[in-house]
Amino acid sequence: MLIIPANSASAAGGFDVANSCRFEFPSTSSMSKSSSSVANQQKFTISVWVKRSNNLTYSFSGFNNDMQIIGQTTSGHCRLMFNSTGTLQFYGPTRLNIKTNRLFRDFSAWYHIFIAVDTTQGTAANRVKMYINGVQETSLATATYPNQNDNLSFFVNSQNLVIGKSESVGGYDYLNAYLSEFVCLEGTTAAPTDFGEFDGDSGIWKPIEHAQSGNKGANGFYLDFKDSSNLGNDAYGGTDFTESNITATDQSTDTCTNNFATIGILFTPLLPPIYSEGNLQSYSTAAGFYPIPSSIGVANGKWYMELKYTATTSNDNTGIGITMDPASGNQTNTDQGGYVFGYSAPDGNLFPYQGNPSGSFASYTVGDIMGIYMDLDNMKLYFSKNGALQSATGKTINVSNTGFYYFCVLDYTNTSNYWTWQWNFGAGCPFAISSGNTDANDYGNFEYSPTITGDGASKDFLALCTKNLAESG
Repeated sequence: MLIIPANSASAAGGFDVANSCRFEFPSTSSMSKSSSSVANQQKFTISVWVKRSNNLTYSFSGFNNDMQIIGQTTSGHCRLMFNSTGTLQFYGPTRLNIKTNRLFRDFSAWYHIFIAVDTTQGTAANRVKMYINGVQETSLATATYPNQNDNLSFFVNSQNLVIGKSESVGGYDYLNAYLSEFVCLEGTTAAPTDFGEFDGDSGIWKPIEHAQSGNKGANGFYLDFKDSSNLGNDAYGGTDFTESNITATDQSTDTCTNNFATIGILFTPLLPPIYSEGNLQSYSTAAGFYPIPSSIGVANGKWYMELKYTATTSNDNTGIGITMDPASGNQTNTDQGGYVFGYSAPDGNLFPYQGNPSGSFASYTVGDIMGIYMDLDNMKLYFSKNGALQSATGKTINVSNTGFYYFCVLDYTNTSNYWTWQWNFGAGCPFAISSGNTDANDYGNFEYSPTITGDGASKDFLALCTKNLAESG
């Protein structure tokens, strides 16, 4: 079962992070800037919130298997990266190698990664410390510490500091992740409590508004990703990062204080699709029947999402809807009555075919934006095509249930045709939003309204995010 990470389920109040930036391999996205002067390389701090998109490895020529968060381009460089195995590593080839035993494979969770460096310390283990969600990481697969008073190759004069890829190890280790609240300080070894705190009620580690601009040094920076036209803007007022293959659509409101649903890639069909765009695009060529679910499942409330059908060789093998058991694996047509409730693309038929629901709506194809309105308070489901509600009378959800319901896309024929869907849960998506509609709690950004009149009553449907879950779910 896919779960909501506890460190992301916070209600409104306190410090709210507005934006993140999406980095990914298929777009070869990155940011870089040159260090402007000789820097203090004995004391520095890295603080960043990360939500991983996937753990894909690439065998293409020139590409390695690791995913760099930030690093230098010099020989003997420092790199903070995820390895292809899922571990986290802070690395400088000859005299620094801190690697976790822990695997970071929850692609629905936000992690706070904090690195504190002070090579002037007399005790080796105090020279580099790694914290995850406010707790020092002590279970390490490798623990090689620098010599006392070493100058580490970070903030190196006239060398690029690069976010999202490596430029110095014979290949490009592109990152698949969302980044938020990214701070680096030069000449200051801060504490994780300068950037976060444990919530007094839940005990969850959460970000706080930091006051570290006076400690940034000559080359420190703060990326808040608030300016969609300049996502590399340094909010501390220093030199901005130069963006490469990053556009306004890479800005997201999926952050460490409001975690939005994405595609639930922890569920893997027998013939898995290819996921990209921060787990907001799915591409499939597989035959068989299986649902591709959202990363968050819900048991009550009213919820809305949009899906844009963007490519296909034939639209006779896909549909949209909800699933009640995403862990059920590869399914056959006879399983439909037990697990899914959907709306077929080529003929508009509703399924499962064995009984309820009956009837059909308009067919849909490439270019159409489909809306799913899931009303679990009244056990009704509504669909729209390009903003037009297909029926003001909702279809009753009466298929078997394991306790949680997930939005989904389906492949349900035995063909080898491909299809591509782009998913919008409201935090920013691969397709451009021309109108802009929020939900009743002012969350999300949708092409069409999440409010409808269904079964004679006005109904407000919400974006599937942890703020709404905490306040309304």
